[in-house]
Amino acid sequence: MSGSRIRRRSALGVAVLASAVLLVLAGPGVASAKPVKKPAKASCAGHKVRTLPFSTGRVEVFKSRGYLCAIAFDKRPGTRKTMSVSIQARGSRPARDKGSYTHHAGPVTVHAGHRCVRVTGKIGRGGVSSGWILC
Repeated sequence: MSGSRIRRRSALGVAVLASAVLLVLAGPGVASAKPVKKPAKASCAGHKVRTLPFSTGRVEVFKSRGYLCAIAFDKRPGTRKTMSVSIQARGSRPARDKGSYTHHAGPVTVHAGHRCVRVTGKIGRGGVSSGWILC
């Protein structure tokens, strides 16, 4: 095979590869008359170990392989309000998420091992604090 033939084939291969990458990144286009806006899916790994309800929402706590994760969910999602969630393993600093959200705050994750954790959540004027739990 001559050098020019090899260059043409490799240039063609690069062009085909670039086209394939662009098609994958662009994804299939779906036309819709009304765009549907769904809240971002909040999830934590593992199984739910505790639900802490309060007047304006709830905090759900999940556990997986020594890690604990918490998410604060609004009881009436849709309007933007101040929300926060934190989880702290005893002897460590808390992991926090605080901001103005429409659906939930978090997830926040800490490695607790076999230590107790403290979970807090606040949505608007309501909130909850667990004290040391899951010891």
